[in-house]
Amino acid sequence: MIGSSNILNLSTLCKFLKKHDDYIILTHTSPDGDTLGSAYALALGLISIGKKAFVVCNDEIPEKYNYFVKEANLKSIDYKTVVAVDVADAKLLGSLYEKYSDKIELTIDHHVSNTHYAKNLYLDAAASATAECIYEILKKLHIKITPLMATALYTGISTDTGCFKYSNVTPKTHRIAAELHSFGIDAAEINRKMFDTKSKQRVELEKMVLETAEFLFDDRCLLLTVTSEMQSRSGCEPSDLDGVASISRSVEGVLIGVSIKQSEKDTYKISLRTYEPFNASEICKTLGGGGHKAAAGCTLIGSLSEVKKQIVDAVGKAIEENDARAIVTE
Repeated sequence: MIGSSNILNLSTLCKFLKKHDDYIILTHTSPDGDTLGSAYALALGLISIGKKAFVVCNDEIPEKYNYFVKEANLKSIDYKTVVAVDVADAKLLGSLYEKYSDKIELTIDHHVSNTHYAKNLYLDAAASATAECIYEILKKLHIKITPLMATALYTGISTDTGCFKYSNVTPKTHRIAAELHSFGIDAAEINRKMFDTKSKQRVELEKMVLETAEFLFDDRCLLLTVTSEMQSRSGCEPSDLDGVASISRSVEGVLIGVSIKQSEKDTYKISLRTYEPFNASEICKTLGGGGHKAAAGCTLIGSLSEVKKQIVDAVGKAIEENDARAIVTE
């Protein structure tokens, strides 16, 4: 359901940030590099111009982000202004929803599926990551970008673009990344930590996931399942599950990758990764979710078999409709 937000441009957004103070900056559940990098860079930027700011997340922040999260050393504050970054829907705040959902003054986002839940919205759907938006905001505010801010922002952009491999990358993405290099970041080390480092537990989990992988619809869809039992047997922490959805991207011929991750007894988080001509966001919208054209998600309730049927039916419908269009245009 779409709400009604006051839409801000870059100038009016910066006026808002200058006018207000004592910021609580909210991130989404299962925090990734973009929501965290955006939040911490914005907080550090606001603090540098005399504001107070603190970042709040529903979930424990994975240790792999400590190189900027711990380094930021933010102090808790009594807040006046609530801002959400990279949060397309207030429900993605998890347990923070009840406390903050009616207090969110501003959302800064790049998801075209944003539900306009905040009083004010700055949305750049052409940006590869919300971190791109934050970079432009800091520049517009004439904030001196420190190596730590640049490190957080680069993490956001690199992780949301799959290390600059995804179709959401634009010339602007590369220009911003190049400028971030000039602030003294260690891009090679950031990308090593984000993409080339796996725990033993994660490797054990991947073995189980691949053993139960299912190819569907003439091998155009790959279905991956991560149950609570798999997580327990492998010893994986929730943060070890990052990137499971992207396994399908490396399989030849697969145009739709589906990952089903069990979060509670009858609750499953669905992640979709798609290639042309399929739209992950449109498929997930039919199930109450959303996201981007090539990457989206939703949450489904029920038994594993029921959840599988829901997502497979939705994918099957998308494939059927695409095939029907192809026949018409022949």
